[in-house]
Amino acid sequence: MRSSWADLAANSAAENAPLPTSANNATSQPPSRPVYVPPHLRNRGANAPPPLPASASSGNFNAPSGNENSGSRWAPPQRNDYRGRPGGFGNRTGGGGWDRREANPFADQDDSEEPVTQEEQENTGINFDAYEDIPVETSGGNVPPPVNTFAEIDLGDALNENIRRCKYVRPTPVQRHAIPISLAGRDLMACAQTGSGKTAAFCFPIISGIMTGQPAQRPPRGVRTVCPLALVLSPTRELSMQIHEEARKFSYQTGVRVVVAYGGAPINQQLRELERGVDILVATPGRLVDLLERARVSLSMIRYLALDEADRMLDMGFEPQIRKIVEQMDMPPAGARQTMLFSATFPKEIQRLASDFLSNYIFLAVGRVGSSTDLIDQRVEYVQESDKRSHLMDLLHAQRANGVQGKQALTLVFVETKKGADALEHWLCLNNFPATTIHGDRTQQEREYALKSFKSGKTPILVATDVAARGLDIPHVAHVVNFDLPNDIDDYVHRIGRTGRAGKKGLATAFFNENNTSLARSLGDLMQEANQEVPAWLSRFAARSSYGGGKNRRSGGRFGGRDFRREGSFSRGGSDYHGAGNSSGGYGASGGYGGGYGGGYAGNSAGPGVTSAWD
Repeated sequence: MRSSWADLAANSAAENAPLPTSANNATSQPPSRPVYVPPHLRNRGANAPPPLPASASSGNFNAPSGNENSGSRWAPPQRNDYRGRPGGFGNRTGGGGWDRREANPFADQDDSEEPVTQEEQENTGINFDAYEDIPVETSGGNVPPPVNTFAEIDLGDALNENIRRCKYVRPTPVQRHAIPISLAGRDLMACAQTGSGKTAAFCFPIISGIMTGQPAQRPPRGVRTVCPLALVLSPTRELSMQIHEEARKFSYQTGVRVVVAYGGAPINQQLRELERGVDILVATPGRLVDLLERARVSLSMIRYLALDEADRMLDMGFEPQIRKIVEQMDMPPAGARQTMLFSATFPKEIQRLASDFLSNYIFLAVGRVGSSTDLIDQRVEYVQESDKRSHLMDLLHAQRANGVQGKQALTLVFVETKKGADALEHWLCLNNFPATTIHGDRTQQEREYALKSFKSGKTPILVATDVAARGLDIPHVAHVVNFDLPNDIDDYVHRIGRTGRAGKKGLATAFFNENNTSLARSLGDLMQEANQEVPAWLSRFAARSSYGGGKNRRSGGRFGGRDFRREGSFSRGGSDYHGAGNSSGGYGASGGYGGGYGGGYAGNSAGPGVTSAWD
């Protein structure tokens, strides 16, 4: 028997509701203001003896004084850093240890030494049991075997400690396979369902490789050009910030410094951060090109290149920028660097483009690639354009009535245009549903505030264009509503992937009408593949629509879930490769997400020379 929408909304909201913390306890007292301690006494215990005379301590700058465990609870043991110098990892402050001014990214969570219990595992939002039976396919020569636990991987003590602090119990399927492949030095093209842990899958090997690799020959002091060892590219500002935040947790107290650079924010602050030193640079393509042209960043020492949401990064809008960064600057060529490409969807046309940046790579497909997870309950409702607002209002009222403690669960509403997003937000607020928006016309500060307000529950409804469809990991999103369906099924997959993340359940509702006929067949196939109930009326629409979903990017095969090299042979640059034949239609100058340099997307059109709303 099919369960009602209200029951599904209640179940999804209950599972995604954040648990109360001690911070909400009415009896908790505000922290007292710390007493000022002079810098030279900050690492000394309360009962420590007075400091030795200068003559007694000269020549031993790393000698501990008093209680050597005072100060940070994660006080480092004396050891050589990854560059071979005495002291802790890194040399940011000139004192031989890591930068003690480094902000603790784990400051707001419990760092207890207790083993992770089942309840704590659920609190992390990661349901590891949901990943157990996911199919995995690999292709390529000499594929390293997968691992089952983090203990089987030699990532280093500092990184393993950060994994423990993140409360990661065991690797997800994409991590089990991708981390050993990357640690073996192989190039990788990886497809995995949304919310499956792809960020950690490329961050762990990069951080570990930098820590254990040969010391880098840095530019002499006074040179303003910085030379990162690893570059992580992502299509949106928000995704870059998210990757930076996660990478900071993974690299905490390892001496590996992570810096982010993205458009829409003042460049001076980012330049100052770069001048302090950078090992891993997380960037959007537009801002990185700007930094390269200013000669403030050099890619000559890049050892690792990672592209997150790689299919979007290599579509017709971003490909010129990516080729300029990878092929026309001073980055080492494929084979001299290690390249990792990750996404939930990899159409074969994009695989062909991506193969230009890879050398003897391994193709990894985890789960039903390009598909949605079984944990997302998908519903498609037939709604005329004029009835969409009232229908959305009914859904929100039902969700509020069945929510946890009467609260509105976090709901993400996708629309096609920026103007439509603002109009819908205004209408929702007028009807007593707190909402905010995120799209390309909002300033970076406004976008950051909107995300913060949404995550905190202050405005539990976020109206967004596709700028929020890719990669963003927002905990406790119970419901995704496709108010306007996209023109391509890949975009639908990424949109609904904002819920049902990390093994938790979610609900996705789509409003369908005659304007979406071209999407009917691919949408029906996707739902059937994910074991969802396909309405009879949608099957009738699919029977009279052309296959492919709008842009016909599926001409190369279903969801890009197979290595295109397996399907024949093709020639490139005078060499024979095993792969698919010539591309067949659907991805020419007018294909993809919108042509032009920094092309438009979901109403965020940008002409030549204009900063893309994505960047």
